[in-house]
Amino acid sequence: MTTLTSTHDLLAAIPFLIGYHPENSLVLVSLKDGSIGMAMRVDLPVDIAVESYDLLASHLVREEADGALIVAYADESAPDPESVLINTSAALVRAGLSIKESLIVRNQRFRSLLCTDSECCPSVGTPILELDTSRIAAEHVIAGHRMPFANVNGLTQSIAALDSSHKDSWQDEVHTFWISPDSEELNDLQRDGATAVIDLAGEYLQGRGSQDRELTARVIGRLSDIQVRDFALGCHTSENVDHYWAMWRELLRIAPRGFVAPIASLFASLAYERGEGALAQKALDRALADDDQYSLALLLRRVFNAGWPPESFTAMRIDLHPKVVAGIFG
Repeated sequence: MTTLTSTHDLLAAIPFLIGYHPENSLVLVSLKDGSIGMAMRVDLPVDIAVESYDLLASHLVREEADGALIVAYADESAPDPESVLINTSAALVRAGLSIKESLIVRNQRFRSLLCTDSECCPSVGTPILELDTSRIAAEHVIAGHRMPFANVNGLTQSIAALDSSHKDSWQDEVHTFWISPDSEELNDLQRDGATAVIDLAGEYLQGRGSQDRELTARVIGRLSDIQVRDFALGCHTSENVDHYWAMWRELLRIAPRGFVAPIASLFASLAYERGEGALAQKALDRALADDDQYSLALLLRRVFNAGWPPESFTAMRIDLHPKVVAGIFG
């Protein structure tokens, strides 16, 4: 994350941190040694217990943060969120964290609860600058990041199923590559699936994407096997992560019913590693809508909700991969 030098920088950075422009939200941004860590967004709390605020603070403690930035976004009809910020600040202080900023954003204006100077922090608030004029936005775009979605609905629609995923002919084609756990050729099919994942990633590397329909159907179908899915979970590296990101996103949108959960879980794990927690949660929504008992999706939901640091998840995935490879290829 780029260096934040002002309140305007912070407000410009938050939509990039969570993936969209928040509405009626409480956002906590962790700080460690002066550097930005994770950003956590929850619906703007109303009449919740003190213990719930302490739970929010515990997520930052788990990340070993030493400070926090707090922003409450409220529309015109929402109650004044000042008490929410006070309760949140109190919980963070109880947890040993220092509060670097506490802001209320309403009607495209912001005011700070920490600043008492009426000249720089008027009671009516200060106008928020347009995002596309900010230094933060320019640096993110230059780095290849997309602009944040206008709202959470835009985020959700970015991974929604395409109409083509519902075609019976496509469903049948993918199903021909489904792997039965009782198959006498189970290991051969797992090898075929793992090889297909690598081959399709190579297609994305070459800029061809999912043009090879048979190979695409093979990957989606073979991911029905847990070993193939776990192999796919560990395939990306820092060098090829962008190609796997594009691949899992597109496959998530075209996967037919009954084949969504594995791909949605893979995309969710990658989104979480990239710091896109909101998108990771929306991907899990799709996974559990396809199979409400899908074990990896349920596990990831617990991991994400517990605020487990993305680096720890990455380390676990990297450690698991050689074992999965050995199980498939011997």
